[in-house]
Amino acid sequence: MKTTIVARLARFATRHAGRIWALGLAAGLALTMASAGPADAHGEKSQAAFLRMRTLGWYDLKWSKTTVSVNEEYEITGKLHIMSAWPATLRPPERCFVNVGQPGAMANRIGVWVGGQFTPRSMELKVGKTYDFRMLLRARRPGHWHTHVQLSVETAGPIPGPGQYIDIKGNFADFTDPVKLLNGTTINLETYGINSIYMWHFFWMAVAAAWIWYWFTRRGLLGRFMWVASGKEEEVITPQERMVGAITLGAVLLIVIICYSIAASSYPNTIPLQAGDFRNIQPIDEPASPVQIKFLGGNYKVPGRELVANFKITNTGKEALRVGEFITAGLRFLNPDVYTTKVDYPDYLLAERGLSLSDPAPIQPGETKDITLTIQDARWDTERLSGLAYDVDSSFAGMLFFYSASGERFMVEVSGSVIPTFLPV
Repeated sequence: MKTTIVARLARFATRHAGRIWALGLAAGLALTMASAGPADAHGEKSQAAFLRMRTLGWYDLKWSKTTVSVNEEYEITGKLHIMSAWPATLRPPERCFVNVGQPGAMANRIGVWVGGQFTPRSMELKVGKTYDFRMLLRARRPGHWHTHVQLSVETAGPIPGPGQYIDIKGNFADFTDPVKLLNGTTINLETYGINSIYMWHFFWMAVAAAWIWYWFTRRGLLGRFMWVASGKEEEVITPQERMVGAITLGAVLLIVIICYSIAASSYPNTIPLQAGDFRNIQPIDEPASPVQIKFLGGNYKVPGRELVANFKITNTGKEALRVGEFITAGLRFLNPDVYTTKVDYPDYLLAERGLSLSDPAPIQPGETKDITLTIQDARWDTERLSGLAYDVDSSFAGMLFFYSASGERFMVEVSGSVIPTFLPV
């Protein structure tokens, strides 16, 4: 008897091997998905090094708060420099908008101001110019969220900047999104009309399900394919089915027209969605820089995660200047001789001792120096900027900041081609 049962099981497994294998695979995938935890990653690392280095320069970024409660507002402020080294393969930011990059609707974007102008829609920014910006957010969903600033550019997509973790405390059910309407009343946009939204969604889903069920129960896809293959394509759709299709089309149009008329009469004061672009955004009126700089060449040492750049620098000002910082793709490489105190900035983007000079002495007024900058830190690799060694155009770009004894700061954009070095030297 035991042998008979085993034999039957063996025959059953042989006949249904494919189904058993598919069922086991599905069960394994389900168990794997059930045990998976939340994903936590920095998506900006997936973008090419040249894209992040040669497009945007973010600096003076400040997050007003890093711990907030649901419904509490906080700001992200800073400056955005559109790099003159903007890649030729990307369309310039002639149509773009400043946005927040976050894992879903964790905070509501209340408003964005660029160049002191309220910019709820797309705008035009000029290559080579610097703009200040302010973004106002309202905390929505509790959690520990990585929040970026980013510029979304037409055809180029979102280009994220530096990010900071924001801790949102409280209860999600307490969130409100008050909006004042044209008639003076205030509504909660989070729940306004939610019952109608659910009703219409489920109604049209039911209509779609009935439509699909009707056609799939009448010979289905395979049956109709066989009819067409046998030369009966004119008989695939019967007169009765044509009548059902015509009645369904008429009913749908009638429902849409009647309900649209009811909505239009119920809400007579409406305005269309605004789609115009903002022009003439005012850049920062920066004073003329006393720094004249020329890139003389450089290389990127892949094993050492080190960028070496040679410059000829002339100080045409009245005060001695020191090189204090290099910023690229949101990473800050600091000269420890200039920055002697702790800097408030996301740690994963801050190399506190990442910048050194061949001649650390200040550049005196009227003096010209040949200086080699060594920009070294493991963050070149962890932030995947070492990929510049593998680009079709091995070029870097960034911003150098010079400081005077009186506290003045001057930003100079630098860029150029570098030669990758793959062997230790």
